[in-house]
Amino acid sequence: MIEKAVQQIMLGTVCKTEAQTKETLRCIKQAGYDGIELNGFMIRPTPFIVRMLTKFAGMPVGKGGNYHWKELLKEAGLHAVSLHEDLGSVRKDPDAVIREANEFQTKHIVITGMYRFDYSDKAAVCKLASDLNHAATELKKSGIQLSYHNHNCEFRKVEPGLTAYELLIRETDPDLVGFEFDSYWPTEAGVSAPDVMKRLGTRMKLFHINDRGTRITGPSMTPILTSDSMELGDGNMDLDALLTQAKAVGVDAVILETHKNWIDKSPLRSLERSAEYLKRCSF
Repeated sequence: MIEKAVQQIMLGTVCKTEAQTKETLRCIKQAGYDGIELNGFMIRPTPFIVRMLTKFAGMPVGKGGNYHWKELLKEAGLHAVSLHEDLGSVRKDPDAVIREANEFQTKHIVITGMYRFDYSDKAAVCKLASDLNHAATELKKSGIQLSYHNHNCEFRKVEPGLTAYELLIRETDPDLVGFEFDSYWPTEAGVSAPDVMKRLGTRMKLFHINDRGTRITGPSMTPILTSDSMELGDGNMDLDALLTQAKAVGVDAVILETHKNWIDKSPLRSLERSAEYLKRCSF
């Protein structure tokens, strides 16, 4: 069965206290989701500067690092489908990452992209692929799948006709490194998300789903509108085709993630609206 989940980054503004977090998780379960994708920096105490940087980026993380997430999820009847970590932490102390994955009973560790990294540098991308292979080897010994999550930077060219993402696919070991494919970002970069999904095939272990469009109604001030994230089914992405491909390759989970532009500025209203679309899909 393909699980339906919500990315924890959506929940910072509605997890300001442990009591509010319990209510938020209850709403997620009631909406029809099976689990949460956790972030390492949101389930452990985080330095003040990290909280400020994520807040300025439009993704406040709150103070969830002080909560007992394992107990909170269990009480809500939700499962940790995966855990986002940074590659440096995995390479520095793979045993600690493995212990945390086992604690949350998940087999998926996801690398969420690299900060201050030049995705147009072919040598750097090849080195990244090598590092992913090495980290994945360590995790696989304990039955943990390492996957890489894309944004739009990976669709920069490292040479004519070759993107950094294609190079990562090519240079990582198919038996070790999987992918958590986020279809919003290649679409934003002008790349065909369905084509990339077909290229990944069964290496796509998890699917980050979002929609893209605009809420503006009535006359436009100019002939140009700016697109943004939307609730599933309210935008213009071919979600039916994307989900069909995700199901065809047997992904373990479809994970909703939006950072802003929510209905009534409420992530809960937004994920409930998206849940209505997911309920119409056969998993």
